[in-house]
Order: sequence, then C-alpha cells, then structure tokens
Amino acid sequence: MELTSRGNIQLRAITDTAAVAEVVAAAGLLPSQSHERVRNIVASPLSGRIGGTTDIRSLVGALDEAIQSEPALAELPGRFMFGVDDGRADVSGLGADASAHFVGEATAALLLAGRDTGVRLEGPDVVPALVAVATQFAAVRGKAWRVAELIDTSPLLDHFTRSAAPGATWPPVVRPPVGWLPQDDGRIALGGAVPLGVLQARVGEYLAAIGAPLVITPWRSVLVCDLDEGIADVALRVLAPMGLVFDEKSPWLSVSACTGSPGCEHSAADVRADATAALDEPANGHRHFVGCERACGSPPVGQVLIATGDGYQPRDRS
Repeated sequence: MELTSRGNIQLRAITDTAAVAEVVAAAGLLPSQSHERVRNIVASPLSGRIGGTTDIRSLVGALDEAIQSEPALAELPGRFMFGVDDGRADVSGLGADASAHFVGEATAALLLAGRDTGVRLEGPDVVPALVAVATQFAAVRGKAWRVAELIDTSPLLDHFTRSAAPGATWPPVVRPPVGWLPQDDGRIALGGAVPLGVLQARVGEYLAAIGAPLVITPWRSVLVCDLDEGIADVALRVLAPMGLVFDEKSPWLSVSACTGSPGCEHSAADVRADATAALDEPANGHRHFVGCERACGSPPVGQVLIATGDGYQPRDRS
C-alpha cells in the first residue's frame, strides 16, 4: 500500500481488480462510484484530539456527503482537492483548490488555491460554500485541472461578499507529527511516519489489530488515536521495529519519492532505492526524488530531484 501526499491509500500490483473492488466497497470505502475520483479532501488530521481552533471532524464527513450528492461534481478533474484547516495552519499551505481555514471557533476563511479570498463563512455555511465553488469551477474550467491554472478566479466568487482583506497565505507543512502525542482528553495518539510512503500489508494488519481509530495524513504517515497509555506503550514497542518512524529526528522525515521504476512506466529510475541510498548524504531541507518531469507527489517546498537516466537534475521551481 502506498500513502500519498493527499492522505490517500493506493493499492498496487492488483491482479484481480473486481475482487478487490468488492472488498473495498464492502468495507465502506467506495460509497459512490460516480464521484469516487473527486472525493479528495485534505483536513487537519489531529483535529478534535490535539489543539486547533475547532473540531472539524463532523464537517469533513458532511463535506464528503455533499460532494457525492452534487451530480455536477462528478465532472471535476481528479486532481481537484478540497481542504479544511481547523485553525492550526497545517493543511492550508498545501494549496487545496477550494478550502476553509478556521479563524475562530465558528468562522472560517474561504481559500482558493491556498490563498485567502477575504470571504468569511459561518460554520454551517462552509460545506455549501465549498460545494458551490467546486460546482462553478467545473462549469468554467475549460481545460484547467486546478484552480491555480485559471487566469481569472473571480467567477468562482460571484455569489460571495468579501468582509476581510484578501491575499493571506500559510507556509506549507512537510513534516508529519510523529512520536508520543498526548491528546487533550488525556489519552495518547501515536504518530508513525511511513518511509517513502510504502506501508507493508503486515504492518497494516498490526495497525488494524490495535482496534483504534487510524488517520492517514498528507505527509505519508499514520496516526493511531485514542489510546490508553498502557496500550500506546505496547503498540509503540511493536510497531517501531516493523519500520514505522516515531523519531522526529529521523532522516526519513526529510526524504520522499514517487513510485518510480518498476511500478511506473514513465520513470527513468528506481527512485525509492536512490532516495534510500541518499539518506546518509548531507542535505539542506526536504528532498523529493521523482522518475520523470511530471514529478508526482512533490511537496510544495524543498528540492525536487528528477531522474534523467544519468543521475538527477534539480527541478526549477520558478
């Protein structure tokens, strides 16, 4: 299983796709075949458990249901992403196309491509507003896949009134919360980074056996939540030797990679092997290894290294 920069799980090397689809649907992970590709929501993963301005968990569920209920959104590009930040500014910097950033317990800023529009929304209006923006984007996008590709975004805000200064942005977060994380209710969450996003099935089985809520973050990590201290201690001792990273100083937190060869036919190199080999090399900031110019999964900051067949070439972010 591969964890993505959108907090998704990809299953690869499947031989019987129909059988897997049946199992996934039975588990409740495929509630809408028509809208499956557009149910892309990135949200503050620790919301309601540690910090944040407001608990957004129920809002995210309501947004998912609303997306599925709007027929026009089935036409959204698969790259379009919704975002909900609970005020801690951990996901607003990821540049979601239509997102809400809570600036008070019940008030959120409406963002387009990670930038504050100046529109303020009351809590009950957040979901309808995000759906309205996405619906309008689907109608006017032409060949654009993302809001940032539009020359003029004003049509997306036709039905909104600005009440604050627009233009604010938030710095992107690239490192996951890892280690022993005390929750506000006294229980424990464990944050485990998954090296290069590859989660082995055996590790997944052990995670499931804990019987606790699991959250996949957009930084290719897993949160095991709502644990009593004793259970958290045992889980940590079991999972750490299996390869999950709980040390915030680990070099694994500063390197990532796309799928690469042999899993992707576009790749010019086995980028995961090269990223692993580069762990001991000195580095200034995050490095993301990719197999081609598409640079899949690239974080918004740091160095992107593109395989050329004869080494790696840094990508020009300008």
